[in-house]
Amino acid sequence: MDAKALKRLLREGEHLRLECKRARGGVPNSIWETYSAFANTSGGTILLGVHENVGESDPAKRFEIVGVDDVAKLRNDLWNMLNNPQKVSDNIINSDNGIEVVDVDGKAILVINVPQAEFEQRPIFINDNPLKGSYRRNHEGDYRMQRPMISMMLRDAAKEGNDGAILEHYTMDDLDIQAIKAYRNRFGSINDPDHHWLSLDNKEFLTHLGGYKVDRGTGVEGVTVAGMWMFGKGLYIRDLFSHIRLDYIDYSNCVGEQRYSDRLTYDGRWENNLFNFMTMVLPKLALMLPRPFKMEGVVRIDDTLQHKAVREAFTNMIIHGDLMINGLLRVRKYDDRIDFTNPGLLKLSVEQIFNGSETVARNPHIQGMLRMIGYGENIGSGIPLIVKAWADKGWPRPEIADRDDLMQTTLTLRLPKDLLGQDDVAKDVVKDIVKELTERQVIILKIMAFEPRISSRQMSQRLSVTARSIQRDIAHLQQLHLITREGGKTYGNWLVQEHVIKALKDKREDK
Repeated sequence: MDAKALKRLLREGEHLRLECKRARGGVPNSIWETYSAFANTSGGTILLGVHENVGESDPAKRFEIVGVDDVAKLRNDLWNMLNNPQKVSDNIINSDNGIEVVDVDGKAILVINVPQAEFEQRPIFINDNPLKGSYRRNHEGDYRMQRPMISMMLRDAAKEGNDGAILEHYTMDDLDIQAIKAYRNRFGSINDPDHHWLSLDNKEFLTHLGGYKVDRGTGVEGVTVAGMWMFGKGLYIRDLFSHIRLDYIDYSNCVGEQRYSDRLTYDGRWENNLFNFMTMVLPKLALMLPRPFKMEGVVRIDDTLQHKAVREAFTNMIIHGDLMINGLLRVRKYDDRIDFTNPGLLKLSVEQIFNGSETVARNPHIQGMLRMIGYGENIGSGIPLIVKAWADKGWPRPEIADRDDLMQTTLTLRLPKDLLGQDDVAKDVVKDIVKELTERQVIILKIMAFEPRISSRQMSQRLSVTARSIQRDIAHLQQLHLITREGGKTYGNWLVQEHVIKALKDKREDK
């Protein structure tokens, strides 16, 4: 960093990844809370020798460069404290460029570049006390982490994962045999119908998968956490893991006051294990995606890279979910996106994830079970596959975000406003659909194209028909994917896809 870059940083103001300290009397005590917070969040920069005028809103006036005295001593004191285990749990500052001195108009500024700690190192804590000395960063500053988040980080640091423990007193009788049977069938079709594991009974089969285990030291045996989550009966899963729910909600194609068009949650009609959840929800998601007509011999092949990406996103949600904290394994389907949410914060930075950096699944045994039946790419290639699949179609880049307050992570796959607009065949489909519309429905489309914020009540007044008739027409147009609604009922607007506008124009010229 040079003086120009430092001034540019200050113009942006103190934020999530920047903290300024006056430091005229030596190393300030509060620096260590910020060090811990940056290390446990996404890294950041600490500037010593910059005074912040808290009451000043103008960034140009808020930060005053005052410099530090005896910069060599200050730097030496910092290194000594960083390497004192009673002060900080781990020194993660790069020895080459982690601490820099920048001269700004003759004043020395000490720049401390704190990286995000690796998940094996977290939590980074101070004063030899992880419960009281672990911090995270938000836009308001540094805050002390609560016990559940600290426990999550300590679990993440352990390479064995969260799902291998034996559940004492839970036996094969507590599992859904139909789910195991369906899994075995898929296992045989994906791998080899003559695979020697398929000749084993269910108990031995699950032992090979990590779903059942015998502790040789104690003789204790039973279903593992992974085995129960994948194949357990819903009643026992809810008893053991009452803090976690499986939930699927479809908010797409809602008509009128309808809150959602489909939902799958605990309702007593299915065994609520992960295998059943996946096999019931994935086909629902696949219906959103276009399927090309492609033949191999006499067999139609309609699985696309985008379908694989959705399966990968679903798998990612499960294997990285922290099953030990309160939360939801939830899939939400909208007209323009799919959200996959799991409990637990990201173990790597967003940049590392998109670059395909290797991480360790929180649930490696479940990961292995899913990989055996074709779900889940090789380590580190899952998110890049999703990104490529979406980029190949020109669709918006996938997004990943975690929320400290909810201790959850969401992967969002955004979709075009209307998937019918993707190719020349779709253009013809739209043209044919428009030809079959009533005259009033065509007029509604034209009005929406020029007045996207118009309400159904206003349209009913303009066309001299009942609001209910307009609502039926709008519902029909939505079901045909000719229009979508962006925003809420009161302040939202209508979106008419370009192919529809072109088809309306062609229809008028034909006349």
